[in-house]
Amino acid sequence: MSWGTELWDQYDNLALHTQKGIDFLDKYGNFVRDRCAIELEYASKLRRLVKNYQPKKKEEEDYEYTSWQAFRNVLKEIGDLAGQREIVAETLQAKVIHGISLLSKNLRDDRKKSLTEGAQLTHTLTNQIAALERAKRNYDKSYRDAEKSIENYQKADADLNLSRADVEKHKHNMTMKCQQSDDSKNEYANQLQKSNKLQQTHYETSLPEVFNRLQEIDEKRTKGLKEFIKSAADAESSVAPIIARCLEGIVKASESIDEKEDSLKVIERYKSGFTPPTDIPFEDLSKVDAESSNYSSQNNLGINNMTQKGTMGATKLKKRVGIFGIFGSNKNTLSTDGMKEDFSDLPPNQRRKKLMAKIQEIQQKITQETAAYDGLVKMKGVYEANTMLGDPTTVDAQLNESGSRLEKLKSELKKFKMYLDAANNAQMMQHSPQQHRNMYNGQRSSRHSNGSGENEDGEDNPDDAGSLSSSASPESGLGTSHTSLPGSGQGSANDNTHPEDMYYEAELLQPLGTCKALYPFDATSEGSIPMAEGEELQVIELDQGDGWTRVRRMCGASGWEEGFVPTSYIESTLYA
Repeated sequence: MSWGTELWDQYDNLALHTQKGIDFLDKYGNFVRDRCAIELEYASKLRRLVKNYQPKKKEEEDYEYTSWQAFRNVLKEIGDLAGQREIVAETLQAKVIHGISLLSKNLRDDRKKSLTEGAQLTHTLTNQIAALERAKRNYDKSYRDAEKSIENYQKADADLNLSRADVEKHKHNMTMKCQQSDDSKNEYANQLQKSNKLQQTHYETSLPEVFNRLQEIDEKRTKGLKEFIKSAADAESSVAPIIARCLEGIVKASESIDEKEDSLKVIERYKSGFTPPTDIPFEDLSKVDAESSNYSSQNNLGINNMTQKGTMGATKLKKRVGIFGIFGSNKNTLSTDGMKEDFSDLPPNQRRKKLMAKIQEIQQKITQETAAYDGLVKMKGVYEANTMLGDPTTVDAQLNESGSRLEKLKSELKKFKMYLDAANNAQMMQHSPQQHRNMYNGQRSSRHSNGSGENEDGEDNPDDAGSLSSSASPESGLGTSHTSLPGSGQGSANDNTHPEDMYYEAELLQPLGTCKALYPFDATSEGSIPMAEGEELQVIELDQGDGWTRVRRMCGASGWEEGFVPTSYIESTLYA
């Protein structure tokens, strides 16, 4: 089926239809162009959104949590999504919009050329039909004139009154009119034959060829639109796998969130390392003066403040140190961020973290500086082997500078390792049950001895107080316990006590009851002893609020072992 055969008489409609088709193609091109603008705007807004929500410098420490890290990964995937939308827009611009513009221009040119040829063919046929009409009118007029001249000649020939000359005149006129009629007839016949032939060629060959070209143009336009729509879909589907991977990345980021891990990181970040304050002992005003009472209240307030400081964030600690640290009694050098060099102004746990980070930083610098030093040594060796390449003496100064920097870094590393060892030792001592009892009894002894727990600088120093009375600690089996039975040995022991005396005085600590081990316990700190589940032990000193109970284990007929176990691990039965 072709337009030239079926639509031979629809020239105007075909011209209008092809024009509408090309206009529709341009309309689709405008649609794709507007879509490209939307894709680019969407990508631009996505990128701006990702940029606005990127972590700030002050929030970097918060991104150690899995939830924050997952959000940062989501931002990365959203940025990749924006890039894929830009690729879609670029592909549509290059393959679809440009192709539509080129195809539309070619179709318009071909349509114009075909319609111009069709118009010329139609004009030629119209002129031929007009010539045929003129020939027919001439033939009709000459035929009537010839008939009239014949009629006049017959009348003149029958009229006896006319002369012979008049008759010949009518005859000559008749002959001329008849000849004109025959000529007009022949002309009309020729024009008719020519018109029929031209009309047959026009409707059977020439115009169908024009219509068929218009059909090809329209089909080419339709096929092009089909391909462009498919190309637009291909541009979308080509990035679909990458978009799917971005979405998978977002899902993976969500699955990486671990609430338990974040909880542990909160503990690790804010844990001070301090121990909870012990129970405030009863102060008998009849035996303790007002000064020691004030010391007790100030000491407990100091512990509470210390505990609160341990829960502060690092930024708040820096601000507090920056304001008040310069007036402290510790003459330690302050770093650029307002903290002391050994981070002694931080809580124990935070101090160890800072020291470990500082050691790691110094180790990285040492590695870099070592590599630079080795490179200079190799360069000097090359210069010494071939003086044409350079002067070896020019490297000596750089080697000396690098060596001095390396030695300085090693010295700093050694210094901060000593700081870390000191912090670890202090933490181990702080968490041992013996240290708890030493601190408590030491504070009590110092208060009774001088009524104050302050050193010469006016600062609280419970560690020093504890060291003054460490020989009277309950772990040694000597000294006074506020939960021991009366008459169990009052007074203090000295450093020269003989083993027999220690054993004798230890026997004076009568058991307060018995206990049964609910769980097994492995002794990992100073002053504690292990126990097995279900083991029976003697209670010789009750829990003083620090979570530890002093027990005794009988070892055969002539031996015994004392130490501390967790109160929550035993079930005690005290004597009435």
